[in-house]
Amino acid sequence: MKAIAKLAAATLLALGASHAAQATQVEVHDPVMTKEGDTYYVFSTGPGITYYQSKDMKHWQLVGRVFQHDPTWAHRVAPTFDGHIWAPDVYHKDGKFYVYYSVSAFGKNTSAIGVTVNKTLDPKSPDYHWEDKGIVVESVPNRDDWNAIDPAIVEDDDGTPWMSFGSFWDGLKLVKLDANLTKVAEPEEWYSIAKRPRDVSLPGTEAGNGAIEAPYIFKKNGYYYLFVSFDLCCRKMDSTYHIMVGRSKDVKGPYLDKNGHDMMQGGGSLVLKGNKDWVALGHNAAYTFDGKDYLVFHAYETADNALQKLRILEMKWDNDWPVVDPADLNKNTTVLEK
Repeated sequence: MKAIAKLAAATLLALGASHAAQATQVEVHDPVMTKEGDTYYVFSTGPGITYYQSKDMKHWQLVGRVFQHDPTWAHRVAPTFDGHIWAPDVYHKDGKFYVYYSVSAFGKNTSAIGVTVNKTLDPKSPDYHWEDKGIVVESVPNRDDWNAIDPAIVEDDDGTPWMSFGSFWDGLKLVKLDANLTKVAEPEEWYSIAKRPRDVSLPGTEAGNGAIEAPYIFKKNGYYYLFVSFDLCCRKMDSTYHIMVGRSKDVKGPYLDKNGHDMMQGGGSLVLKGNKDWVALGHNAAYTFDGKDYLVFHAYETADNALQKLRILEMKWDNDWPVVDPADLNKNTTVLEK
């Protein structure tokens, strides 16, 4: 599942005294990125949603937190909520930035996805103010066989907004949003887009063994590419995350891998997995900046006690399939500076 408290807390440790003397790599879980003006921003799992800014995607500074106080509804949805907000997504539309986020109990589908809105990401601007719009979707144990975490927004070719989300249980979902991007559209439209086999004998209150999560849909080459994370996160060196992909001509699917296998039947083609230096690559997002495509994700560095680090690698294309050079894992670094 998503980053547990002690792992997400490491995001803030980069500001601690042990790191004060020199710059370190950016420690994040579940990173997503956007750009406003000449500044890039990365948002990640952490207390209140931590976020960073950079002029070059290499040297980063901590901006702070999106939430200074817990969302008002968080403890009702997840009574054990401890302030760590999971797996954000950031989306820019009509002069506003929408940050979607997850509140949940680890390994449970007592979960909800909320959204907060700001006119700018620059905390020095007089227009800087986050306005929480509340819950978009909520999952309830014994009622829902899906988990309302890991949101990601995409617009189809007609300009209709959709939100993909999900983790374990019955797999990944897609729901149409209203024009304001803050609620599910009426009438509702829901689709299942990817899943892996799950032991049906397990109770519905358990995540089970269908290890798939973190959907992200990226439009390119006339296709919608569905990136997902297979297997296990958040277990240090025992983590087995890796990034898979399928594609479809229709945002609603079906999403097929290179061999034509449906992702609803466990299909998916490998994009990137770990090596001896980096393990548990996952929870990725994909972007185009200044004519280049990038894959953004976290990975655990073996040499640094399996701390989770921000990775931003250029993504190229081979026969309209995404390609990322594994050698870039050991070349490209992101540095946290004061």
